[in-house]
Amino acid sequence: MATTMIRVNYATWKALREMSARFGKPMQAILEKAIEEYRRKTFLEEANKAFAALKKDADNWGSELEERATRDATLTAGLKGDV
Repeated sequence: MATTMIRVNYATWKALREMSARFGKPMQAILEKAIEEYRRKTFLEEANKAFAALKKDADNWGSELEERATRDATLTAGLKGDV
C-alpha cells in the first residue's frame, strides 16, 4: 500500500499516540478508522439534509413516495405467489 506523510498539530499527534498505546493499534490504523467513520457520518448527515429538503417540497415528496410504492411492489412481486 502506498503511503504519504501529513502534518497534524501536536495535540492531534499526542491523542493518536495515546490511543495507539491504549488500544495496542498503530496510529495509522486509528487514523484510518477515524476518517472512515467521519466520512460515513458526514455522508449520512448530507443525505438527511437532502431528505429534509425533499420533504418540504410537497410535489417532489409526493413523487418520491409514489416511486417508493412502485419499487416496493416490484420488490415483493412473486414472494406471495402473486406473479
